[in-house]
Amino acid sequence: MADRKYFGTDGIRGRVGEFPITPEFMLHLGWAAGQAFKREGQRNSVLIGKDTRLSGYMFESALEAGLSAAGVDVKLLGPMPTPAIAYLTRTFRASAGIVISASHNPHHDNGIKFFSANGTKLDDELEAEIEYWLEQPIQVCDSSELGKASRIDDAPGRYVEFCKSTVPNEFSMEGMNIVLDCAHGATYHVAPKVFRELGARVTVIGNEPDGLNINLNVGSTHLDALRQAVVAKGADLGIAFDGDGDRVLMVDRDGTEVDGDELLYVIASQRFEEGRLKGGVVGTLMTNLGVELALKGLGIEFERAKVGDRYVMERLLAHNWVLGGEGSGHMVIRDCTTTGDGIVSALQVLLAVCKSGRTLAELRAGMSKLPQTMINVRVAERFDPLGRDDIVAAVRKAEAELGEAGRVLLRASGTEPLIRVMTEGRNAGDISRIAKELAAVVENSLS
Repeated sequence: MADRKYFGTDGIRGRVGEFPITPEFMLHLGWAAGQAFKREGQRNSVLIGKDTRLSGYMFESALEAGLSAAGVDVKLLGPMPTPAIAYLTRTFRASAGIVISASHNPHHDNGIKFFSANGTKLDDELEAEIEYWLEQPIQVCDSSELGKASRIDDAPGRYVEFCKSTVPNEFSMEGMNIVLDCAHGATYHVAPKVFRELGARVTVIGNEPDGLNINLNVGSTHLDALRQAVVAKGADLGIAFDGDGDRVLMVDRDGTEVDGDELLYVIASQRFEEGRLKGGVVGTLMTNLGVELALKGLGIEFERAKVGDRYVMERLLAHNWVLGGEGSGHMVIRDCTTTGDGIVSALQVLLAVCKSGRTLAELRAGMSKLPQTMINVRVAERFDPLGRDDIVAAVRKAEAELGEAGRVLLRASGTEPLIRVMTEGRNAGDISRIAKELAAVVENSLS
């Protein structure tokens, strides 16, 4: 990805009130996006959805004003999962979709994600065009050409029906007892309907958003509440979404976490068993080596992409494969939808459970995760850790110690000012020690 002033690996993100996450910038961003997306000779429209953060109201209004000034109509969806905006952008034949969300981050962060008219993440060229217009002064179009704003009141119902359409008509979860954790986020009003209408008995937690509690001790980044609820209810499994609904993690009936790597394996292996996998599987540089070994053991091709769903999608498209994902639970299932979708991914896992007649624990038992240690080193600003000689030397030493039975990965986060230090191998003690040593080298390199 070319250098960008504002865009990271997943849109624009930061702390509310700190540039660029300010009303002034969002006004300019709305106008710039309008300039980039509109096509002459037609009436252009952009959809805006958001998660449940209090700051979403402020940024929604600013983006609406900027788009209107560019002569683009605005359709407001209110709180909706990120993948719902991707889907509705396509169905409404809109020029683009905008999501106001910082995903799994706390309420004091927010950000902007864009979808193309096809419901996919923007390519580099469109992001570069938006950044070009951000450097230009706002010029309001003629008052007779200003964009209009309207609300789409039936958006939740449309998306619920779409989610249900991604599984066979005969599929039923009758008799299944599940717990949903909606992270006080964007899935709170749609996810329970999807699973109940497909026959499951559903208990819901994390479904009382107040604008400030999104992802707070709930959701895919905090599974303790879900574990406790599953065990207390004697449920078959638990499903946790993140704040904007594009990720999903699960826990099995005894409360054991099932991460995105394992869920990816469950879907892939079941589809392969049924003869409907359609090619290989794409993971990322962070995907546990156990996934790769287990899939290759079944005869399934596996490829690693750079971290980020856009890069997973890039490799899927290059091979014309359909299934890829990340350990965070961000999965791309191309024969179901165009982007990562937590609800749709969860349904594919439950489809595997129901069709196989096996429990989630039994399905995931086909792969063994290798011990993996991740340490996040906070930095003042992002930089390439492999651009520093002392860090490169430490990495080479670690790789030599681990040999072919392990991996070392250092990378800058695309969404936060962090350097991620990851080690992986067969001996948990060794990889933990090596990760700590590498993290210390990174910290010392900054001083």
